Amino acid sequence: MAKRVFDLLLAGAGVLLLAPLLLAIALVVKLDSPGPVFFRQQRVGRDGRLFRIHKFRTMRHAAEGPQITVGADARITRSGRFLRRSKLDELPQLFDVLAGTMSLVGPRPEVPRYVALYPPQTRAKVLSVRPGMTDLASLEYRDESEQLARAADPEATYIHEVMPRKLALAEAYVDQASVGTDLRLILRTLAVLLVRRARTS
Repeated sequence: MAKRVFDLLLAGAGVLLLAPLLLAIALVVKLDSPGPVFFRQQRVGRDGRLFRIHKFRTMRHAAEGPQITVGADARITRSGRFLRRSKLDELPQLFDVLAGTMSLVGPRPEVPRYVALYPPQTRAKVLSVRPGMTDLASLEYRDESEQLARAADPEATYIHEVMPRKLALAEAYVDQASVGTDLRLILRTLAVLLVRRARTS
């Protein structure tokens, strides 16, 4: 209950404070390339329930390809490169938090294709909490697409190397989840984003 109240208060405040930025990004996305402002994709949420995650669209509309992004993906738009690098494309998930399908902090939600590969016990544990906008794995693998670009077989590397490590971090989070833990992870995430912004500006 405390975690949900925490999510509602911070996500609500975030939407109000960031409203001008959200509108500006929406306009940029719309002007940059044809297609909708938002990208919606089916993900697996708490207790295995499916939901649609929201992001600002960073790829060409209806572009086909793998469900992981590898390096300088040709599908990414001009504005999309900046939005992905700065993680601003994730901001619409504040509305998913308000809707109750996500939390500010929790294991990042996966597509059904990859969740089907989770070991049963791990699946039950990781999906026992709401998925989040950020978590330990998000911080450790913040440059995941660049890491995968160096692999001979990016998807195999993701499935056999990256995903098991992410799941281990997700299980560790479930074991120690609390409002205090969430606040520390949010502050760490903001610090990482600010440092990244300073390096690219």
